[in-house]
Amino acid sequence: MSDTATVSDIFRRALEIRAADPSGSYKDLAARIVSEYSSQPFPETAFLTIPEYDNIAPEEDWTAGLPIVLRGIQNEDWKDVAHGIVISLEQVENYPKQSGREDDPSKEWRNRDKGIASAEEKNLEKWMPEELMAMAKRNVR
Repeated sequence: MSDTATVSDIFRRALEIRAADPSGSYKDLAARIVSEYSSQPFPETAFLTIPEYDNIAPEEDWTAGLPIVLRGIQNEDWKDVAHGIVISLEQVENYPKQSGREDDPSKEWRNRDKGIASAEEKNLEKWMPEELMAMAKRNVR
């Protein structure tokens, strides 16, 4: 394995920089990526992906900047690479806030069980014998 950073490595570094300075601008983040990586070889285009974000944000979000990253690699322009990384980072950061993801704890209204709990209870009472119902309730608690 070579010492060449992959796009995923650069993206993870951007996350680290962002975590250290969450109020920093994306422009400053891009400039820092350029300064840190400009003396290194460009990533291989065969690894133009950020696979760890497949289950966190839709593919169209985390891949938003990859065409610009590819252009940067092809033109050997670290500014384009950094710009593409920042676009993907911005999309990944903003997706949970804007999407209303069901696993977002601040979105109580997204709880689907809330609206059907009483109907489900009625059905279970109607079709499930009392002793099975008591056992099910014990197991849930």
